Amino acid sequence: MSEGSMESDKGLGVMLALAAVAVVGAVVMYGAPTQLDRAWGFAAAIVFALLAVVTVQVFE
Repeated sequence: MSEGSMESDKGLGVMLALAAVAVVGAVVMYGAPTQLDRAWGFAAAIVFALLAVVTVQVFE
């Protein structure tokens, strides 16, 4: 008799969504016209990249 378990890909989906937002933040950091906008892009890239890594650890 085999025991079955169902794994969810929720962690992968959330991680990919957060990584996409981090990439958008990096693009803003690169292409923004003012220094303040670049700083916000950097902050977004760092925060959402951190959240993507934490998501992988939580759902593992």
